[in-house]
Amino acid sequence: MAIVKPFKGIRPPQSLVERVESRPYDVLSSDEARHEAAGNEMSLYHITMPEIDFDDSVSDGDPRVYEKAAQNFKKFLDNKWLVQDDKECYYIYAQTMKGRTQYGIVLGAYVNDYLNGVIKKHELTRRDKEEDRMRNVRICNANIEPVFLAYPDNAVLDAILRKYADKECVYDFIAPIDGFRHQLWVVSDDADIKTITEEFAKMPAMYIADGHHRSAAAALVGAEKARQNPHHTGKEEYNYFMAACFQASQLTVLDYNRVVKDLNGLSSETFLEKLAVNFDVECEGVETYHPKQLHEFSLYLDGKWYKLTAKSGTYDDTDPIGVLDVDISSRLILQDILEIGDLRSSKRIDFVGGLRGLEELKRRVDSGEMRAALALYPVTMKQIMDIADSGKIMPPKATWFEPKLRSGLVIHKLD
Repeated sequence: MAIVKPFKGIRPPQSLVERVESRPYDVLSSDEARHEAAGNEMSLYHITMPEIDFDDSVSDGDPRVYEKAAQNFKKFLDNKWLVQDDKECYYIYAQTMKGRTQYGIVLGAYVNDYLNGVIKKHELTRRDKEEDRMRNVRICNANIEPVFLAYPDNAVLDAILRKYADKECVYDFIAPIDGFRHQLWVVSDDADIKTITEEFAKMPAMYIADGHHRSAAAALVGAEKARQNPHHTGKEEYNYFMAACFQASQLTVLDYNRVVKDLNGLSSETFLEKLAVNFDVECEGVETYHPKQLHEFSLYLDGKWYKLTAKSGTYDDTDPIGVLDVDISSRLILQDILEIGDLRSSKRIDFVGGLRGLEELKRRVDSGEMRAALALYPVTMKQIMDIADSGKIMPPKATWFEPKLRSGLVIHKLD
């Protein structure tokens, strides 16, 4: 069962939310954050990416940067740019992208559920990235940004979400960077709070959709605080971390595509010949070609698009990993032909989130920056959940969720 609880959220006043809110720390560079926060001392980037308050000579791992995060968080509280709710509440968060709205519940997720596998992951994490967020959580003593979780569809929770969707919300704005709409409602009604808690308690599992490093960091700091407290009871606020949880069927997973710098010394003709061993290769001409189904890929090379269809026997539909197009392409193209081994560390490959579209792949190849591009059919939420249930790990850079959560709408203090 999944254990969740309401919490006393720390939020900006309604009049300030559009000055405070920001993108998640891990979807932009320090320079981009510095540009977006320019002239806005209320931007949450001053807490999530406080390196923007220093010049370029100070690295984002400098101890002064983390100290600045805590100083800025205190400043936000002192100036009432952030104010804590008096009562423990749940929060309903809606995102609208291209006319489609998904509704989630912001709640306190149980640290032990992450540690014992009730909250399931599908990606590996890197210790250096975990430690970065752990330091931010420790020094602020708060989860500044939520983790993005999915849960199995639930009719009772869906009814509550729809009930609140018909009410007036406390926040309603269009994010300037992407044009998506974001809304928030406060759930303070005791009966609704009780129902939400009870319905999550019936769930055998929840799933990390996005934010594996944030999840790990939040849970590890919570466990760390438990070990350090000689009077630990298990009821402390640090036993929970903030998560925005959405019904799995509502989530949109976009394609996560690849661009490569070279063909491993091969000519274009030889590369296509090697591809033909495991794929049916068809030239589609100069018009952008999108993969239309599982096991179909788009290749952009020398100004032309090619359809690649994996041949029977090159994948295993009964294997939750082997059936994935990210696995097929990694094995048969990136590793076997291009000899790109570790996708996380290789400098010969880069990744492009699906929201940017195939035109971005074409642009990067046509500019000469990259030699070729490979577009994949997106994975499904069911595939992600099946892999998490199996205890296996997806290949790197397999999922791209949109819209991204906005940060700064709610913050969770650990005491």
